[in-house]
Amino acid sequence: MDGPGFTASLVAGGVAGTSVDLILFPLDTIKTRLQSPQGFNKAGGFRGIYAGVPSTAIGSFPNAAAFFLTYEYVKWFLRTDSTSCFVPVKHMLAASAGEVVACLIRVPSEVVKQRAQVSASSRTSQVFSNILCEEGIQGLYRGYKSTVLREIPFSLVQFPLWESLKALWSWRQDRVVDSWQSAVCGAFAGGFAAVVTTPLDVAKTRIMLAKAGSSAASGNVLSALHGVWRTQGLTGLFAGVVPRMAAISLGGFIFLGAYDQTRSLLLQVSRKSP
Repeated sequence: MDGPGFTASLVAGGVAGTSVDLILFPLDTIKTRLQSPQGFNKAGGFRGIYAGVPSTAIGSFPNAAAFFLTYEYVKWFLRTDSTSCFVPVKHMLAASAGEVVACLIRVPSEVVKQRAQVSASSRTSQVFSNILCEEGIQGLYRGYKSTVLREIPFSLVQFPLWESLKALWSWRQDRVVDSWQSAVCGAFAGGFAAVVTTPLDVAKTRIMLAKAGSSAASGNVLSALHGVWRTQGLTGLFAGVVPRMAAISLGGFIFLGAYDQTRSLLLQVSRKSP
């Protein structure tokens, strides 16, 4: 990947990710509280809806930038003809690689954020200190496996669907899609992927919020899913599906639209500069 493309992907991914995370943070808080073991009201209800936002503000740009940088690099590395039947596979592999790398940044931020969201009376810095004192660095990465196991299936659905919808729309109108059209495709792809991966999101939340030393804190996704199924059934496995779908659909619109728009602008600027 060339220098301008590298920089454009880095900045565009960071701008898009930060925009989404901060704009839709209240919906994420509601989803986390719906999925928490203590229940929505005990986790804070609608109070302190921005609890944990500093963690998101700090981690969002590098997390999104890392994802899109890896995503674009792997697509470039595995470059194929646009008519090849391997194009969807290329997008799947690129998205999966992007998630594995981005989760190295996302998980610590997510652990601190989610614990602050269900403890609205505690400051984010206090939550961070408590994790380090009680569990060390390992505590910040609790739920890494479950997050990757959630994000990879999500990306395997979202990104090939997004790319396919853009290609179809481009073919129908005989020109490259505009940023708003890319955003519409992103909203549909993101919403669909959000619904089908909600049980994995519930398992990730339970693992991250579990008390140190408990069985759920071990990070076993199947065990977490079984526990939710046994106590709450199908309703528990899809807890928070509506705010999750709403946040990711809106997020897909903003995120993928902002990414395409920012990247295009940066590449235009780099071409005009001597």
